[in-house]
Amino acid sequence: MEKKAEDLENFKKAIASTIKSITGEKNVDVIFGSETKKENTNTVKLPNIQNTDNKIDYIKVRALADTEALRLRCSDENIYNSFEPQGNISRLLYAVAEKIRYENIGSSYFKGIKKNLNQYYKNKSKLKNDYKNNDYEFVDAFESYLRNKVFKLDNHKETENKYKKYKKKLDAKFKNQLDSLSDSIFEQEKFNSLISTIISQMQIDKNTESEKNDDNQTNEENLENKAHEQDEQRTKDSGDKDMSIDGDLPDLDQLSSEIDNKIGNEEQENNSLNSPKNNREKSKHFGDIKYKFYTQEFDEIIPAEQLETGEELLRLRQTLDQQLLSLKNFISKLANKLQRKLLAKQNRAWDFDLEEGALDTSKLTRIIIDPLNSLSFKKEKDIKFKDTLVTILIDNSGSMRGKPISVAAICADILSRTLERCSVKVEILGFTTKHWKGGQSREKWTNNQKPLFPGRLNDLRHIIYKSADTPWRQSKNNMGLMLKEGLLKENIDGEALKWAYNKILKRKEERKILMVISDGAPVDDSTLSTNTSDYLENNLKQTVKWIENNSSVELLAIGIGHDVTRYYNKAIKIADVQDLGDVMINQLADLFSENKKKKVH
Repeated sequence: MEKKAEDLENFKKAIASTIKSITGEKNVDVIFGSETKKENTNTVKLPNIQNTDNKIDYIKVRALADTEALRLRCSDENIYNSFEPQGNISRLLYAVAEKIRYENIGSSYFKGIKKNLNQYYKNKSKLKNDYKNNDYEFVDAFESYLRNKVFKLDNHKETENKYKKYKKKLDAKFKNQLDSLSDSIFEQEKFNSLISTIISQMQIDKNTESEKNDDNQTNEENLENKAHEQDEQRTKDSGDKDMSIDGDLPDLDQLSSEIDNKIGNEEQENNSLNSPKNNREKSKHFGDIKYKFYTQEFDEIIPAEQLETGEELLRLRQTLDQQLLSLKNFISKLANKLQRKLLAKQNRAWDFDLEEGALDTSKLTRIIIDPLNSLSFKKEKDIKFKDTLVTILIDNSGSMRGKPISVAAICADILSRTLERCSVKVEILGFTTKHWKGGQSREKWTNNQKPLFPGRLNDLRHIIYKSADTPWRQSKNNMGLMLKEGLLKENIDGEALKWAYNKILKRKEERKILMVISDGAPVDDSTLSTNTSDYLENNLKQTVKWIENNSSVELLAIGIGHDVTRYYNKAIKIADVQDLGDVMINQLADLFSENKKKKVH
């Protein structure tokens, strides 16, 4: 008996710890059932739980604790109130929609929260409800419908049949709005405004004009209280029923460990996930609406010549030239071979069997066999070769230090010189960060009480080594900057790719090729320590996928010592400059081929 009481107390402490960790508020009072609340604190009230062995109650309390924590963390009360619609039922629907919004945010960051909520709503959907008021049934139908659409779930057949009569009406109202709602999950103001408009258009409340008097206000409170009591009663009635729960319940030590691992003890600033400043680029999210930056205040786009003096750039170029000496003959042959191939694709085509022009020697055998045959002439014809721009984006991260960055610099140098001879414009860009461990962005985050999930948390440095309109000779010294000790730091590939893509889009050339030279996965310790471990990698994948599927820009990646095919659809791996021969000649010639033109989906 004592053991059960101890387990129950530990469970309550773990729940309270979870809520405080998610909200980042130490001054939160978590009470269960009829426990007395403390003064001057934010209070989270949860249902009473008598026994942690009761799976239904156990799951319910964990899910509701997550929900309440997310409400405090992700929902701005002022924004919420400013869009609240008129009408008792309309307000209930509005509250349900906002709850679904912040539960979706929590589920996208924490697998534990997602599991808790899924189990709770799965159990809830199995309950048989005796509705005394059709309005309550519609509220449940609305919640089931919107939850499945936002979370992209499939309804159980029983649930689908239960709310079948409402589906047509809900489909009509939401059919053209679901994408907009889903895209605005992280933007509360936009979401609240849109859902409020949709709910108001349903005209579910018929007597909204008379709601301003006190009697109707009391009725509204009674309606909400009854809905809450009904939910409590349904759970209580089902407490003894046998419901299958996926997996066993974790023990309480496991629960505490899970809380520490998935959340940590970081403090936070309320509602920063919904900050318009952090989400002002959602219209250009490249398929990843969850990705954001904490601040762009300290980012920079800078020409290479502004990062070092002319003398230092010359010295670094000479160091690069020393590495090129042993490759001089190889590079010369490679450049000539690539140039011949590209030029051939530009203008090598002939018209045959003409009355005048150059003698077609392949037809001379006909004259020998029969002197009465006339001579045959041919004439070279011009093929319109599309005005082309190649942008080379180079990973300037610390992991590229040494041989990889030398290979990348040599790659850029060879490509720039060779393509320029073929009248192809070349732009060379690099990406890294200004500091290790977050720099000024992290300092600002720390000073703002360390909000959870700040997004990208480092100062970007995007470098222009050679602009498209600058000849190679004028910018060749800039290539040496890549060998500069201390330049190479972290790599945030997704945002660099967006930058290069947006830059190339502004150009007038008909054909645009974007080539990325990298050594693997994006890494930034500051960002990854404050977000999910796959935050940067997922953003890179989404960005690449978007460009490949929605753009006419042709994307090619060269992985130096690492296979990057898990990110890029068209990618090659090289280990050394010597491997560049076949890679550049075959891949680039293939890209320039007319029959390989990319179609935009």
